[in-house]
Amino acid sequence: MTSNINPNNIDGTYPVAGQDNNSQGFRDNFTNTSTNFQYAADEITDLQNKAVLKAALTGTVLNNNMNGSILSNAQLQQMTQTAVPLGTLAGSVTLNFTSGSYQTLTTNGAVSVNFTNLPVAGVLGTITLQVTVASTAHTLTFPSSVSVNTIGIQGLNTSTNVMTFAAVGTYEFTFSTSNGGSTINIVEVNKELQPFNSSCENLASSGVANLAVTTSYFSTVTASTATLAAGVTGQIKVFAMVSATGNMVITTSNAGWKTSGTGNITFSATGQGCTLQYTDNKWFCIGNNGATFS
Repeated sequence: MTSNINPNNIDGTYPVAGQDNNSQGFRDNFTNTSTNFQYAADEITDLQNKAVLKAALTGTVLNNNMNGSILSNAQLQQMTQTAVPLGTLAGSVTLNFTSGSYQTLTTNGAVSVNFTNLPVAGVLGTITLQVTVASTAHTLTFPSSVSVNTIGIQGLNTSTNVMTFAAVGTYEFTFSTSNGGSTINIVEVNKELQPFNSSCENLASSGVANLAVTTSYFSTVTASTATLAAGVTGQIKVFAMVSATGNMVITTSNAGWKTSGTGNITFSATGQGCTLQYTDNKWFCIGNNGATFS
């Protein structure tokens, strides 16, 4: 801003020593000095109310609320974001945009996520949520407004917006909206791509197939058995017989090749394998090399 303070309207040569001086000169200097002081006070107060500060001014509380003002052509370095730990929770959980853009919680049961104080339409607002899933029995339900980019997120039922988890652990999602929350985009931040995530296990006889890995392979010495539990929507599971001395029979919950209940997959020779996908609450075979289904 341009200052109204005028240092040139004070006559520094007045009064003149050794002679009578007109009192009007005194009055003019005093008036102009007083006016400049008032300008200075007004401008300092204006700066105190509007300036961005590194620390609070004496006797005040720091408040760098920009109130939506545009900050342009800036170079940022060593910037941080406020992390908001929500705690261990179950039931309805509200993510308040004004609290901070990175929020964390640990599940203590099924959690339903809601949003509040999202920015107005025309600007982009994002919230990242880190969820530590303490039990695979815990689900995460998103509001119906979370409707963009939902296809392909493993475990998310796009009809109900309920997400189930094949394994305990820490998951992270970023939500964004530019229309005031009418529709919200979801991005799964830290999940490996499925189904080709290079994860596998050696499945032992009488073992339970690990739902947290894509491939279970096995070798048999005698007749062997294993089990496969229900999965989550979109999940891929691969089985492979590495070497066979006896059959491997995998009892599968929610078998898609049965009217209801469990079904069996039998592997009887080296090199046999199959690929399953969990769809509509059932395991369906989408690829097979020699295994039999019953």
